[in-house]
Amino acid sequence: MTRKGKVSYLSSTSSVVQDTLLSCLGSLFAFLLVRWVSEPVFGFTRHTLIYVGSALVLTVIGLVISGSSRVISRYVSFWAGERILLTVLLKELGLAALMVTGVTGLTSPALIVLAVVADALFSIALMLYPRILISRMREEDKSMKDLSTRANALVAGDDDNAAQLAESAARSGRYNILGLLSRKPEMGGKVLGEFIIYYVPDDRALEALQWRLGGIDCILFPKAGPGSRPASGDGGDGASTSDAPDALQQDKMSAAGKLLKRGFDLGLSGLLLILFSPLIAVCALAVRLEDGAPVIYAQERLGRGGKPFRILKFRSMRRDAEAQGVPQLYSGDDDPRLTRVGRFLRTHHLDELPQLWNVLRGDMSFIGYRPERKYYIDRIMAVNPRYRYLYQIRPGVTSYATLYNGYTDTLEKMLTRLDLDLYYLRNHSVWFDVRVLGLTFLRIVGGKKF
Repeated sequence: MTRKGKVSYLSSTSSVVQDTLLSCLGSLFAFLLVRWVSEPVFGFTRHTLIYVGSALVLTVIGLVISGSSRVISRYVSFWAGERILLTVLLKELGLAALMVTGVTGLTSPALIVLAVVADALFSIALMLYPRILISRMREEDKSMKDLSTRANALVAGDDDNAAQLAESAARSGRYNILGLLSRKPEMGGKVLGEFIIYYVPDDRALEALQWRLGGIDCILFPKAGPGSRPASGDGGDGASTSDAPDALQQDKMSAAGKLLKRGFDLGLSGLLLILFSPLIAVCALAVRLEDGAPVIYAQERLGRGGKPFRILKFRSMRRDAEAQGVPQLYSGDDDPRLTRVGRFLRTHHLDELPQLWNVLRGDMSFIGYRPERKYYIDRIMAVNPRYRYLYQIRPGVTSYATLYNGYTDTLEKMLTRLDLDLYYLRNHSVWFDVRVLGLTFLRIVGGKKF
C-alpha cells in the first residue's frame, strides 16, 4: 500500500523484499571493503555470512519499527527518506553492538567505525536509487503523455471558420492538426493562418493524402456557419469527427519493464565500459595515429522527448567529411570519406563503442530506435508525421528495424524503418528487447553488416 494519492509500481510486500535485499547488499559491500583494508582473518566466509545474515534480520526489524513495512513510499520524498534513514540507523546500531562482541571477527575500533559508516552509505544509496529512478520515470512519463494522446487530424474547410476550428483544436492539446481540406482546385497548396490547404476532390484523393501524411486519425468538421465562431460540440472543440480515432501509437512497455530495462542498461553499459576499456584505448590510438584529433566524433541527434543530445562515435571519416555544411548519409564501405582505420571500425561495429557512455548517461538504451539528425527528421515528418511518437522512448544502440531494414541511406528506407520502429514501440517488452539484443549479437558475430 502507498500513501493516499500515490500509485505504486510494486506491492508493499515486494517493496519490503526489495529494501531488505538492497540493504543486505550494501552490508556485503561494506564488509568486503573493510576486509580489503584489514589483515586477513581466519574464517572469512563464516564471518561474512554472520555479518550479512545479521544485517538481514536487523533490516527487517528496522522496517517494522520505522513503519516502512506497513506504508511503502515508492518515490523520493521527505517521508521516504526519513523512513529509510531510520531503518538504516537501527540496523547500524545493531551491527555495531554485534561487532563489539567480536562475533564478526572485527576487533579494531577503527575497522568497526569504518564498517558502520560504509554500511550506512552503501545501504542508503542502494535503497534510494530505485526510488530516484522511479521518480524520474514518473516525470518523464508525464512529459511524454502528450506525445501518445494527440490524434493526427485534418479540418474540413478552407475558410476562416475552418482555420479558427483548427487553431482551437490545436490549443486543446488533443489534436495534431496536419492541415485543412478543400474541394476547390485553386485552394490547393495555399496557407490559411498557420495551416496548409490540401485539395481533395474525392475519396481516392483523400486516401492518397492519408498515405502521404502517414495516417490520419480523424477529420474535424466545423459546426458553425461561415463567418461565425465554432460552437462547442463533441469534445468541446467545436467539431465532429468522421470516425473515432484509431488506436494511437503508444509505448506498451509496463512501468516495471521500464525499470528493469533501465537497470539492465545501466549495469551492462558500466560493465562493458570496464571490460572493453583496453579495446577502446586501442581504437582511440589507431584513429589518432592515422588522422589526428579529434578521436571522438560527437553529433547532435534528437532523443527522448525530442530533446537533442550528443551521440558519440569513434571518428571514421576524414575531418572534412561534411565541409560543404550539408548533412550526407553514409553510403557504405566504398564511401570515399572513410579513413582506413574508420573502414575497419565500421565493418566490425567498433566505431559505436563510445555509445556505451550515452547508454550509461541515459541518453540512449541498448535497444530502441536509431536516432537521427533533425535535418533528416524534418524530411521524414514532412511525409510521415508519426515519427514524433518515437519520442516516447530512448533511442537505441541497435534496433528491431536495424535487423530487418539494415543501414538507411535513402529517405525511402528511413520511412520503411519508421514503420518497423513504430511496430517495436507498440509491442516491445523486456523479452522483446532480449530477443533483439541476442539476434544482433549473433548477426554481428556472423559478419552481417548493418
